[in-house]
Amino acid sequence: MQHSSSASAPQIRRVAVIGTGVIGASWVAGFLAQGLDVAATDPGAGARERLTEAVARHWPGLEALGLAPGASPSRLTFFDQLEDALEGADFVQENGPEREDLKIELFRRIDAALPEHVIIASSSSGLLMSRVQQACRHPQRVVLGHPFNPPHMIPLVEVIGGQQTSPETVQRAMDFYTAIGKKPIHPRKEVKGHIANRLQAALWREAFHLVEQGVATTEDIDTAIAYGPGLRWALMGPFLNLHLSGGAGGIDHMLEHLGPPIESWWADLGTPTISDALRQQIAAGVATQMEGRTSAELGAQRDQLLVELITAKARARVIP
Repeated sequence: MQHSSSASAPQIRRVAVIGTGVIGASWVAGFLAQGLDVAATDPGAGARERLTEAVARHWPGLEALGLAPGASPSRLTFFDQLEDALEGADFVQENGPEREDLKIELFRRIDAALPEHVIIASSSSGLLMSRVQQACRHPQRVVLGHPFNPPHMIPLVEVIGGQQTSPETVQRAMDFYTAIGKKPIHPRKEVKGHIANRLQAALWREAFHLVEQGVATTEDIDTAIAYGPGLRWALMGPFLNLHLSGGAGGIDHMLEHLGPPIESWWADLGTPTISDALRQQIAAGVATQMEGRTSAELGAQRDQLLVELITAKARARVIP
């Protein structure tokens, strides 16, 4: 079933998921849907119950996307102790707090408990693996495996090694994620926030600026993206979209004619700071948007549409 292309790499049958908050629980559901055994652990009070509820909540969407043979929530085991969850693991997906000092100590403990061939992947949103791996005895097997929320549905995973990560580890991680239906990419350099979060941050910066300047409400911004470029971006990325915008001449023709206006827009973009006033303004705007519905309801609607979109994209094979 799921395996690496490396002949010496053992088959991955059991995944340990460390940290079962929003991202960790989503990973758990996704791994279970692929027919894997999952050992999970989280030190938070009530974590076991919250994880069980999250898997049950995610399962209908995963069923709609299609389950692997043998997939079942019953293949999940929760452990109170980290080392117990790691026993027998073939792959580790870590989802601890986004604090470098805590990550370094957590990876030291994970590394000490595992045979050196087991990959330890982190879901970190912005930390650099070169620093996270520094206390490990076997830093060559530490890699970033950053998903996009919710990872049980969104295919993207960013796989990046630290300075001491071996090329084999990067390739084995890429192979594993591909085998379970993900769309991994391998950024060539470590940068804060990786690729997808940096692209998001660029959009957020201007969105916050436009609200701060009174140009638009939060609802205006969301409508502009959700019913404008977001529809195209859901099908293909910015460069292929630009290429189509150039007609027969493609992206070269488009940049030749619209390059100067684009540069003028770049020069006019804002650099806001998230002050208390702006934070409250944004929060008030979103509260207005959410009137009459809950986050759980909105999340369920999002997931239903994601199922339909992902299924349609798979049929159409839009992305090369």
